[in-house]
Amino acid sequence: MTSSSQPGPGSPGPGPASRPLRPLTARRRHEAHRVASPLELFFDLCFVVAVAQAGVQLVHAVAEGHAGHGILNYAMLFFAIWWAWMNFTWFASAYDNDDVLYRVVTLVQIAGVLVLAAGVSQAFEGHDFFAVWLGYVIMRLAMASQWLRVARSAEGPERRMAVRYAGGVLLCQVGWLGLLLLPASARMWVFLVMAAAELCVPPYAEKARATSWHPHHIAERYGLFTLIVLGETVSAATIAVKSGMDEHEALAELLPIAAGGLLIVFSAWWIYFVVPIHGHLRSNRQAFLWGYGHYVIFAAVAAIGAGLEVAVEQVVGKTHLSTLAASAAVTLPTALYLLTVWALHARHFKAGAVQQLVLPTTALLVICCTFLGGWSVLVSGLVSALSVAAGVTLAARTAARESGEQAAAPVT
Repeated sequence: MTSSSQPGPGSPGPGPASRPLRPLTARRRHEAHRVASPLELFFDLCFVVAVAQAGVQLVHAVAEGHAGHGILNYAMLFFAIWWAWMNFTWFASAYDNDDVLYRVVTLVQIAGVLVLAAGVSQAFEGHDFFAVWLGYVIMRLAMASQWLRVARSAEGPERRMAVRYAGGVLLCQVGWLGLLLLPASARMWVFLVMAAAELCVPPYAEKARATSWHPHHIAERYGLFTLIVLGETVSAATIAVKSGMDEHEALAELLPIAAGGLLIVFSAWWIYFVVPIHGHLRSNRQAFLWGYGHYVIFAAVAAIGAGLEVAVEQVVGKTHLSTLAASAAVTLPTALYLLTVWALHARHFKAGAVQQLVLPTTALLVICCTFLGGWSVLVSGLVSALSVAAGVTLAARTAARESGEQAAAPVT
């Protein structure tokens, strides 16, 4: 059976447990009705556990006045989570055959991220990266085994690509040993070198042959993970506000943070999903830039939730941070999110300079809100909501003008 005739995860027929193992061959790039599978959704939910743990530790570090150290550790740990998630996502888009072995290896990757999540606090507080390293290695070895399985079934350029992927992943794991063997002062350099090496593996491997990832499926997978991280942000902020109300009854001070945070999250959702992006993902160059750039989007969304927790803790007196620092913990990741979403895909659907300037201007105004004291989060939320309203209004006017021009055009 060829790859073009193989059923996908949502196809009719016997379940994976009732059929023998099948060759791991490529799926069609433009396969109809391609959607995320239950296994992929489960995968995302488990990965968000690690994202939540990193966010909790970021809150503690910032609240204790160690923002620089906390942000650095957060960036490193988030890279490990995001990179393993992204590699699986693109692989699954091209090669998911949903048989027993594929499912088992995917579950091994989930086990790996849970090991990593268990080691997040040790990495932040005790600079002990063993559990993080172990969890990451488990995930990456499982990923390499999937590529070797592809190589076993493939021929020619596709086999060469799969071998390059597997070899690149395995070589990088050797380099990551530097986090354990080298002194603490060298860890930042190890991270920078190895992160760059990891990022280079896909472009190098796909010189031989591009994988047959599915544009609509990829866009959906990224959108679903964004939704889950936004949900985690809402959950973290809600727990923080409830804790503050229970212990200090600071309702008047907490309501502006809760309302502003909710407006920020609602606006973040609207801005990301206002237009479908899959039509823009036409080549590896466009897709790699878009996919890699989501490191900033995912990290910023999770950091907004952490920032809202910091703002609540500052109001109820659990931290000695200044109001300015607590406000910046919310406004800076919000501005970063707005700019990155605009740069990655929103700008491709904007007509004219005015529409193009809406999100960059909003990001600048949100940064300015940092200096508004206790009202900074609420005003940031209002500014974000107004940018959504402005975008909707401008888009409607553009559509009406284009419709009028088409109606007035002579029929040829």
